Amino acid sequence: MISHFPLISVIVPAYNAEAFIAQTLKSVLSQTYSNIEVLVVDDGSEDKTTEIVKLIAQKDDRIRLLRQSNAGVAAARNLAIQNSRGEYIAPIDADDIWYSQKLEKQVHLMLEVDPWVGLVYTWSAYINQEGLLTGSGQASILEGEVYIPLMYSNFLGNASTPLIRRTCFEQVGGYNCQLKAHNAQGCEDWELYLRIAEYYQFRVVPEFLLGYRQVFGSMASNCTSMVRSYHLVIADVQQRHPEIHPIIYQWSSSNFYFYLAGKSNQCGDYWNSISYLYKASLLDFLPLLRPRLYRLLLVNLLKIAAKPVTSLIWQDHHSWLKFQQRLRLIYWELKISHLNRKQIKNLQRFPWKHYYWFMSQRWSRIENSRQLFFSGSNAICKRVAR
Repeated sequence: MISHFPLISVIVPAYNAEAFIAQTLKSVLSQTYSNIEVLVVDDGSEDKTTEIVKLIAQKDDRIRLLRQSNAGVAAARNLAIQNSRGEYIAPIDADDIWYSQKLEKQVHLMLEVDPWVGLVYTWSAYINQEGLLTGSGQASILEGEVYIPLMYSNFLGNASTPLIRRTCFEQVGGYNCQLKAHNAQGCEDWELYLRIAEYYQFRVVPEFLLGYRQVFGSMASNCTSMVRSYHLVIADVQQRHPEIHPIIYQWSSSNFYFYLAGKSNQCGDYWNSISYLYKASLLDFLPLLRPRLYRLLLVNLLKIAAKPVTSLIWQDHHSWLKFQQRLRLIYWELKISHLNRKQIKNLQRFPWKHYYWFMSQRWSRIENSRQLFFSGSNAICKRVAR
């Protein structure tokens, strides 16, 4: 890629990220779109994160290292944005990876669309701690004015997928640092997307261009913090948009509890997982139509029943997870040796994207709420474009 293409500022918050930061930066520096600057913010790490980043920066002057005392992921991203120069901002967490054409395809789409399109996202393939595909992922086909479907669910899936116009941050501000002050981290990226969606449209590159790493013990697994984070974000949305039909907030809460049920199961908190399934079902009938609810319920009950026996072998859930990881590693070594493009393309056969299409048809029937909000959103988008 030649240098007269727009500069993209890649922002990387990093806290005790020595295990994966080198892989993440390698994937960024290997992008086919080369006109980038990479701002890594060491958020008070106590491991070798800084040393690793400095070594890589000596070989590639596109990397800049910034440091701050531990202030949270939102503050780290904001610091990187404040020191960036790019026309577009591309966040990536320090344990995720981009496949080589991610930025190229996103910026090409951004250059083709109207200026009131503020964000372009891609699909995410889930990878494990070894960087191997798990066979699952996040895919959505939602585009345009997406505020209400985004309020229902963060269909972007994570913080590493979007390419965002700098003007979006000038319009709506940066990431929300107040969530950490309330010990409510976990929804910072979703909260920003919601504010952007009030003023701008979204577009999608319908390809799996991001490896979203699933790591036990990561912040995303802290369900208590995420519950607080979700309720703070949704309360702010309700205060700003009383015109949105109350049932959509109810559906949103149900979907979020269903998501937490899966996270709690992964963390070994089986009783809480069952509790979240119950709350999700009380708020909306849709989870009762999903086979995964019954699989989760059965797995939780079996693990609770087996705990007196398994506790004699594995002292805690972390030990059990380590055992599972060893089994998975053996399995993956037998089946595949490394990630490749063919495997990524195979994920596109999965029907996840059609679930979000179904939901869009569902909430579009709430005509009063939809028309009230989108009429205002259209006017805002036109003002931004001018």
